[in-house]
Amino acid sequence: MTTGSKNIILRCLRSIFRVTPVWMIFCAILFAAPLKAIAIEPEPVFYETSVFVVVQGIGGAEIPAVINNDSAYLSITDIFNFLKIRNTASPHMDSIYGFFINENAPFLVDKKNNVIHYQDKIVPLNKDDMVSTETALYLKTGMFASVFGLQCKFSFRSLSVKLETRQELPAIREMRQEMMRRNISRLKGELKADTIIGPRRQMFSIGMADWSVVATQRPEGGAGNTWLNLAMGGVVLGGETSVSLNYNNYAEQQLPYSHDSALIKPFDQRQQYYRWRYVNNDHSALRQIIAGKIFTPSTASIFDPVVGVQFTNTPTSYRRSYGSYTLSDFTDPGWTVELYVNNALVDYTTADAAGFFTFQVPLVYGNSVVRLRFYGPWGEERSREENISIPFNFLPLHEFEYTASAGMVEDGHRSIFSRVQMNYGLSRNVTVGGGMEYLSSIPTGKAMPFVMASARVASNLLLAGDYTYGVRGRGILTYRMPSNLQFELFYTRYKKGQQAIIYNFVEERKLIISKPFLAKKFSFFNRVTLNQIILPETKYTTAEWLVSGAVFRVGVNVNTYAIFIKPEPPFVYTNLALTYRLPGEILITPQVQYEYNSNSLMAVRCELGKYLFRHGYMNVSYERNYKSNITNVGIGLRYDFAFSQIGFSAWKGTNMTTLVESARGSLVYDDKAKFAGFSNRTSVGTGGVVLLPFLDLNANDRRDPGEPKAYGLKTNCNGGRILQNQHDTTIRIVNMEPYEYYFIELGKNSFENVAWQIKKPAISVAIDPNQMKLVEVPVVIMGEVSGKVILEEQNVTKGIGRLSIGFYRNDSTLVARTQTEADGYFNYMGLPPGTYTVRIDPLQLQKLGMTATPAKLPLTIRLRMEGDVVDGLEFRLRREKVE
Repeated sequence: MTTGSKNIILRCLRSIFRVTPVWMIFCAILFAAPLKAIAIEPEPVFYETSVFVVVQGIGGAEIPAVINNDSAYLSITDIFNFLKIRNTASPHMDSIYGFFINENAPFLVDKKNNVIHYQDKIVPLNKDDMVSTETALYLKTGMFASVFGLQCKFSFRSLSVKLETRQELPAIREMRQEMMRRNISRLKGELKADTIIGPRRQMFSIGMADWSVVATQRPEGGAGNTWLNLAMGGVVLGGETSVSLNYNNYAEQQLPYSHDSALIKPFDQRQQYYRWRYVNNDHSALRQIIAGKIFTPSTASIFDPVVGVQFTNTPTSYRRSYGSYTLSDFTDPGWTVELYVNNALVDYTTADAAGFFTFQVPLVYGNSVVRLRFYGPWGEERSREENISIPFNFLPLHEFEYTASAGMVEDGHRSIFSRVQMNYGLSRNVTVGGGMEYLSSIPTGKAMPFVMASARVASNLLLAGDYTYGVRGRGILTYRMPSNLQFELFYTRYKKGQQAIIYNFVEERKLIISKPFLAKKFSFFNRVTLNQIILPETKYTTAEWLVSGAVFRVGVNVNTYAIFIKPEPPFVYTNLALTYRLPGEILITPQVQYEYNSNSLMAVRCELGKYLFRHGYMNVSYERNYKSNITNVGIGLRYDFAFSQIGFSAWKGTNMTTLVESARGSLVYDDKAKFAGFSNRTSVGTGGVVLLPFLDLNANDRRDPGEPKAYGLKTNCNGGRILQNQHDTTIRIVNMEPYEYYFIELGKNSFENVAWQIKKPAISVAIDPNQMKLVEVPVVIMGEVSGKVILEEQNVTKGIGRLSIGFYRNDSTLVARTQTEADGYFNYMGLPPGTYTVRIDPLQLQKLGMTATPAKLPLTIRLRMEGDVVDGLEFRLRREKVE
């Protein structure tokens, strides 16, 4: 303020005080404020906006609202639509009716009479409880609570409303039901996909290769051996082809369980594996043709591979029945065990400190191959399937399945083997079957006809039995109580003098009682097994009590064995193994064996292990066997590279030192993308997918020359292992089961540029064996459009909300639709390049009695890498004159 201005103000004040007494000025000031408040009390100011409404169990959404000071009014139609509450608005938006949650709770919001009818009650409203506009009817948040029980907490600072209620809203119920349906669909493989890519058959290709090396040296004795394995997988004449070559230079080794006393050669044909399989799951009469080393269950004792052919109409994918079968066994401690049913990975686990593992195997339909694959910590790999079977096989009602196999046994005698098995679903709970088995090396009774049956007597009671003429008859009963206490009874009776099975058993009896115990601090699997074998001259009985689990983060395995052979006294001992994680992420595994007959220790063992650099593992161990008076000290190191797993271990014993080096890995070749990748896991017999996202510049859903790759795609798959290559933008999903359809979800908001969008984000793709299938993902560049709708009336202009804006191609085909916000602003992202027409919904304008200027606007989305933006569109509305 200048000096001159100050002087003018001072002169005015002096003149006022000269003319007017001081007491009159004081009274005027005292009464001026209340008189002003009475004279010019302002009207309530309402302004339209949107608030973010959050509902627990549903999520959040932007809802149109009206704000007055610290009070919020929510659009009744929008909030009820969000909660999935049935409602209908009158054409002039002066009333809304429907029912709340169920049809027995009707409601009517009446703006004319300013009341709410809910069920049998009439709730009068105050003047400021409801606000109406041309396009919406708004109710105060407090009235939602008092009338409908929807507690709304409004925050003016964040413009948000937190809605809570004890009632199960339709939206919550619908989401819960949808989640249940989705889970069921996932289990059944019935997920809905935008794109389905079927199998691809090639005449010849090589796509997978596995390799492994294990070398052992014993410096003191000068002996050692090297084991080499090379497996290759491809396609020949449209069929899956796998070849595995094994070399072992330890000439003194004999084939396990072989009745052939001949020494194995370094490159023995019985150690080699080769198989060709043609699969067509759509052909109900013949789904699989297999040639080479075949796997088939047999009644006769066969310990050598069978080379031949196999025909079956059993599908490659396993079909679940109700219930499960407990499969448990032992391997080496810490080994990873994978369970395969019909070549499909069903489950995997890690053996505990004593090597015990268990699976809940689904009861499967028909004849299925159940296989276990074992992976050791130092690159060891084993598999077993010949002695594993699920005794209960069921088929759907009136469905017929068969498997016919024939070939030669590699036992040195060129024995001929054949087996035909047929099964039929007599009812939902009963399956019957039968067939014939033949083995030429049996002196008498070469042909062995058999019959079998499985029955589900109740949901928790299963029976199975089979009889092979001249060989044996057996029965199995399984009963599971609601408390998960399970009883299993096995009984087998052998024909006297039979020669198909090499054991001279008369009878076999087995009882298994098992029960899991689960609590907050511990979980255990408890099993008691009684097994008795009756021989012609004696009786052999064993008992086992196993407890395996964890308590307070300590892994525990207690296994007690008892062997009864008369007239010898029983031999009883216990094996106790613990696993605990010490500070510093050190894993300690102590183990002790105690013999009760002599009340002494049999052996003790302790191992310390620690993971190094995320991909490495080191361990040291000590072992003392008091029975054989042998002491061993060992150290091992393993590291998992991206291309290979490499291990080294050294053992120093009482009389010998042993060194072991191992390495394994695999190669995956993609001929379409011209890529060769390495992995530290096995790949032969699996398949994969290569996702190649690209910018579809001409929007024809095909990759044309010159269309660049798109960076940043994120994906999710219901199986396999996802590997993302940052250099070439491709995504590879490996270790997928062949012939299965996998569901792949592509992230809609993966890219940094919001203009890059995926039109079909759900893909169902069939996996081809030993191949990487290339799937090109088109990414469309979308345009963004924005504008405003203004209402002109009584020389006042303002934005108007909740108007429907349509985007049309060729002025007739509706492409997209959006709504204006409370201030009249509208925005839409998702128009591909092209020419469009924009206009307000004519029916809505007719109901409101308004006309738009202009009636429509032309629009062009140009092709740009970063996406095109068209803004500044404007419509002006006027009310039609009523004559």
